[in-house]
Amino acid sequence: MKKYIRDYTFLFLIAGSIILLDQWTKHLVRSNLAYTEMWSPWPWLMPYLRIVNWQNTGAAFGILPQLSIVFTILPIIIAGAIIYYFPKVPRSDWPIQVALGLQLGGALGNLIDRLTRGYVTDFVSMGNFAVYNVADASITIGTVILITYMWFKERNKPPNEIKQTPEEEASPGERIPNPGQEE
Repeated sequence: MKKYIRDYTFLFLIAGSIILLDQWTKHLVRSNLAYTEMWSPWPWLMPYLRIVNWQNTGAAFGILPQLSIVFTILPIIIAGAIIYYFPKVPRSDWPIQVALGLQLGGALGNLIDRLTRGYVTDFVSMGNFAVYNVADASITIGTVILITYMWFKERNKPPNEIKQTPEEEASPGERIPNPGQEE
């Protein structure tokens, strides 16, 4: 039981921090900029990086705005899966735990907007890239950490732990029959 409390404390500290930062930054933008208004601390920075008050009914980075209901239901399913799966991740795989915390915080941060406002407030605009927010960045960073860690972990497995297909296990010249094929 103590293991679960410690595991969930770690998860909820990361996710809670992301949610607080995400909601605070969105509040600052909504309070200080009218819808579609842009701001940059220096005029020369405006073409490259600016803050804009933007409303997004789609997924991260504004894709698929017509599927708003899907992007309201999907974070609930993802959050449930992360909460269920998290205690099964060994503590030695802490990058996975961090990644899941970032993804949970991001998913719930945007879900709060969808449920309370009907849209997600996005505000970071870089060049011609889509406008995004702290929650979107958190989900993206969590995904990059997860993929990178899994890739390195798989690459560094000893050769005897890597599963081979039947074709790779066969000795040179040995024929592997296909199922249903007569010999």
